[in-house]
Parts: sequence; C-alpha cells; structure tokens
Amino acid sequence: MDKERVKPSILPGFMELLPSDQVLFNKMLDIIRENYEKFGFLPIDTPVIEKSEILLAKGGGETEKQIYRFKKGSNDMSLRFDLTVPLARYVAQYFPDLNFPFKRYHIGKVYRGERNQRGRFKEFYQCDIDIVGNGKLGIINDAEIPSVIYSTFKGLGFENFTIKINNRKILNGFFNYLGIEDRVGTLRSIDKIDKIGINGVKKELDKIGLSIEAVEKIIRFMNIEGTNEEILHNLEDMNIDNEEFQLGLEELSLVIDYVKYFGVPNENIAIDLTIARGLDYYTGTIYETFLDDYPDIGSVCSGGRYDDLAKHYTNQKLPGVGMSIGLTRLFYQFKEANIIESNEDSLIKAIIIPMDGCLEESIKVGNRLRNEGINIQVYLEKNKMGKKFNYANKLGVPYVIILGPDELKDEKMTIKDMGSGEQKMFEIEEGIKLLKR
Repeated sequence: MDKERVKPSILPGFMELLPSDQVLFNKMLDIIRENYEKFGFLPIDTPVIEKSEILLAKGGGETEKQIYRFKKGSNDMSLRFDLTVPLARYVAQYFPDLNFPFKRYHIGKVYRGERNQRGRFKEFYQCDIDIVGNGKLGIINDAEIPSVIYSTFKGLGFENFTIKINNRKILNGFFNYLGIEDRVGTLRSIDKIDKIGINGVKKELDKIGLSIEAVEKIIRFMNIEGTNEEILHNLEDMNIDNEEFQLGLEELSLVIDYVKYFGVPNENIAIDLTIARGLDYYTGTIYETFLDDYPDIGSVCSGGRYDDLAKHYTNQKLPGVGMSIGLTRLFYQFKEANIIESNEDSLIKAIIIPMDGCLEESIKVGNRLRNEGINIQVYLEKNKMGKKFNYANKLGVPYVIILGPDELKDEKMTIKDMGSGEQKMFEIEEGIKLLKR
C-alpha cells in the first residue's frame, strides 16, 4: 500500500511566485542592483545563519522575540532578521581588508517571526546600501543616499515620489529642551503619525507621561510646514537653546543644499519633521520615501545616519549612513494595487520548432543564435505542430522559428511574428538582425 500523499503547500508568511511574476520580481531586483552599482556600491553577501550571540549582541527585547533560533550540536544559531547586524559583524571582522569609506550593497533574504497577516512576510528580500566611515564620515554622504533613492525609483518607472527627510538631532535636542526624559518613547509615538494621526499621537504622548504643555509644543513643532527653505527658517526662528538641536539643524541644512548637486529635483525631496524612524540606532539624518500617487502603500524605502555601526563587536568607531528597500513587501503591494503587471512567462526571444528529422540541425542553429546573444529555446519533444505552436503561444514568446528540410538546405529560417501572425523566410544573417532588435 502506497504511503499517504502529502498535500503540497508552503508555510504562511512566505512568498512563492509563478514564473511570470518571478520574471517581473527579478527585473525589479536587477534595476535596484544596477542603480546601487552605478553609485559605486560594492556587493557583499553574508550567511543566512549567524551565531545567536552576534544577532543578540545589543540585547534581546523585540529582536529575541522575532528571530528564528535553534541549536545543532553545540552551535547556537539564528536566521538573520535584517542585513544591518550582519554588516556590523562583517565590517568589524574584515576591518583591515576594507577601504573606507566602505560602500556596500547587500540584497538577500531575511527572516522574522512576524504575526500572520496579509502583506507581512516571515521571509523577505531586503535591498540595502550603506556607507561606513572609519572614525568619521562627512555629512555630504547623507546627501548621496537620496540621489540613489531617486535614481532607483526613477529606474523602477516612477515619476511622482517624495523622499521625506528629517534629523534625529533636531528631535532629540527639541525633547531635551522641553525636559522630556523618555525620548525613545516619544520618538516611537511620533513615528506612528501616519497610522494613528495627530490625535492618536497626543494620546500616546499622554500615556508616556508628558505634560499637556510639552504635548502641545510637540504638536506645534510637527505642524511646521512649507518649502524646505521655509521650514529651515522656521526652525531657526524658534531660537532653541540646545546644542544638539542646532547641530541637527546645521546638518539638515547642509544635506538639503548638497542634494541639489546630486541632481535630485526640489519636488522629490521634502523636509518632514514628523519623520522619526522608530529604530533606536539612528542618530542624525533620517529618510522615508513615499509614492505620491499611492499614499496608502506607506513608506517604500527608509534609512538614516548612525553614529557607531559595530560598537558591539569592535572598539573602532564606525559611523555610517544607509537605506533599505523591502522588496518582497513592495512587490506584493505593487501587485495588490495593480501598479505593476506580469506579462512575460518566458525570457527567450524565440523558440525554434523543428520539423520531423530536423532536430539535430535545429539544435546547432539554436547554439549559433545564442552565440549571437539571442535567448533561444529549442522545442525538443516529439509532438504535432499544433501542440508545439500552442506551447510557444502560452509562453508568450515574440517569435517562432520554423526549421524544416527546405530552410536547412538553403541555410534559411522561417520566422513567425506571434503578435501579428506574419510569417516569412529569411537568410540566417537577416533573421539574426531581426531577432536582435
């Protein structure tokens, strides 16, 4: 008696795509990679599995709740939950072999024990860039990151998007000026403004024990609007007597000024004092990117400046700035919103359909076309012509090449345009020119 068959399925929170969607996903990934490399970022890859002590070096908390941790023999291991902690370990480990500032990109899967809900994934791709300095890192690097974001989303086909920018020193200095002790809690409350609105933020701030006066001042501060220049002037006019606030204001002014040199248009970058970034390690410039025509999607790219990337692994001070695109979630959101559409099941330009007795020569023609840089598939199965053409039609290939005794004898090929239905015999060289268009 046969063993009972297991129903094929995958765990919830994991994405698996049919070929047409995977082709589209890979194209997006390639555009992101090409733009990262255009700015001089070098690729690295790190193990999916790290020592648990590495991933938990800064303490447990939420991280420990979310990581997948297991033991094999004496090894205590965990799946990486982001690409930043592995970068910190990598830079500390290979410090003598790296050139600083070290510009790296990393595109890879990460794993988090997310609660099951639509659009949230336990396994997902992140696409990160970081610039890491040895001891110091000029503020102009903070202006290059928006230029990479701009170039990448233009490459992905978007025109209307806004890179929102703020500086944590401004926020922290302002909170110090107000005498607020729980800065992290305050930042996290502000960071929820897109989800819970101003009134929701007020309630959150009340819960953490802020005075009515402090809450009102924070709300007024968050409501400062206008052009980038107007916001900077308004911040200057506040005359906040706090060194950290003034340093943050100076840095933000410089970044806004430098961004122009990188060719980012004014309409694509905007100071937004409500951008807080909930993660604790951001210490200066912070970014969030939004698609203007699809506000419900939320942030599609985020990041910022941090003072000391690898403090848990080395005594070297390694400041950095970077950003990340969560590609899996972004792809899912784009598909749900019908922003992108899968229209390719194949990556080949043509499929060769051999007639009876012509398979061997057809394979040789296929080799020749591939040597010319043309993606080609040869239909290898013995089937009726109707079935062969049906296969080509379902693949969505632009052309079918028919090779029979007459074509091979005269060193020609019959090419059928699958869009128009037109069919014509060509000399081999003519056919190659057509297929290369």
